[in-house]
Amino acid sequence: MYNKRNFGLMPRTFGYLLEDALQNAGSHFQEEFNALSTPVNILDNEKEYELQVFAPGIKKEDLKIVHEKNILTISYEHKEESTEKQGKFVSKEYRQRSFKRSFTLNEKIDAGKITARYNDGILTVSLPKKELTEVITHEVAIN
Repeated sequence: MYNKRNFGLMPRTFGYLLEDALQNAGSHFQEEFNALSTPVNILDNEKEYELQVFAPGIKKEDLKIVHEKNILTISYEHKEESTEKQGKFVSKEYRQRSFKRSFTLNEKIDAGKITARYNDGILTVSLPKKELTEVITHEVAIN
C-alpha cells in the first residue's frame, strides 16, 4: 500500500521489478535485457541495408561501432555521473543503460564502405550492398 510519508514504500512498476530480478539472476540475463531495451529498426533499400538504433541522450563520441570478421557490434558503455552537486533524487525514472547489439553480416555487404551518423537520438548505420557483377560464362575446350 502507498504511504505518503515513506517514499521507500511506493509501488514499483513492472519494469523495475523485472530489472531487479534480472540483476539478481546474473550478467548473461542482464545483457539480454539491455540488448532488448535498445530497439533497432532494419531497413532494406535497393543499394543498402540501414540500421536505425534508438539511442537518445547519448554523445556520439560514447558510441562504439566495431566490424570484426563478419560481425558488426554497436555498443555504448554508460558511465555513472556524480549527482552530489545536483542534490538527492526523490524519484529517478530516467536511467541510461549500457548496451551492446551484434549483427552478422553476409557476403552481400561491402564492409569497407560501412558508414554511420548520429542525429536526434538515432544512430543510423549504412551497410552498402556489393555491386552485382555479371557472371561471365564461357565454354572450356577439352584437349
